[in-house]
Amino acid sequence: MSEQAVPHRPVHEFLAVTGRWVIDARRALASVSTWRPQLVVQMRKLGVDSLGVALFLAVFTGMVLALLSSYMFTRAIPLYFVGTLVTKAVMLELGPVLTGMALAGRVGANIAAELGTMVVTEQVDALETLAVSPHAYLVTPRVLAATLMFPVITALSIGVGVVSGWFTAINLLDITSADFLRGAQQFYKFKDIWFGLIKSASFGTAIATMGCFHGLRARGGAQGVGNSTRRAVVRGCQAILVLDAFWALVLL
Repeated sequence: MSEQAVPHRPVHEFLAVTGRWVIDARRALASVSTWRPQLVVQMRKLGVDSLGVALFLAVFTGMVLALLSSYMFTRAIPLYFVGTLVTKAVMLELGPVLTGMALAGRVGANIAAELGTMVVTEQVDALETLAVSPHAYLVTPRVLAATLMFPVITALSIGVGVVSGWFTAINLLDITSADFLRGAQQFYKFKDIWFGLIKSASFGTAIATMGCFHGLRARGGAQGVGNSTRRAVVRGCQAILVLDAFWALVLL
């Protein structure tokens, strides 16, 4: 009997963990007074404080896209298509995904390290002793803050990336501003914008969830916190790639 149960153990464990998280999420969302004061704090911490990293990445992404596209289009495709490639790639793929990857390292690691430290120093146990739900106080505001702020950061990154590509094209390449804008407008669709924003919101949810999940499972002192932080970043990046493929199949 035990031998037959072994192959199903991972499935049982997955269902058990999922069930616990669903119950905890329902309780946390019901405890509005517990997590609402922390929401604004986490939005600033996870969102506003991450703008520098995201915008720095967006500047060089736009520059590289403009330079590489001009190299590929030389003598084969009109150079005004540089504007098309830069805007399409930044809006649909590179803006949301590269921003998500960068923030997976910053936000996911920050959440996992913070919660892991609270676990190993027994601060989470203290919250439970005071009849405060750790999920309502620690998890819910972080997940909601990441879900709300990632689209804002991504929108700014997309804008900066496109402007960076435009500036590079008119200053370093044989392209006028009118040609770049012509290429940008020729194949533009309204869904190009909200497609990237929907993806980024799901990325924020996944990254924060992975950070909280692995942070609260940290054991074994400083080494355990380090291991949980590493797992949170790796799992967050993996979740981004899976969600990116999922949204491409669903929305494109």
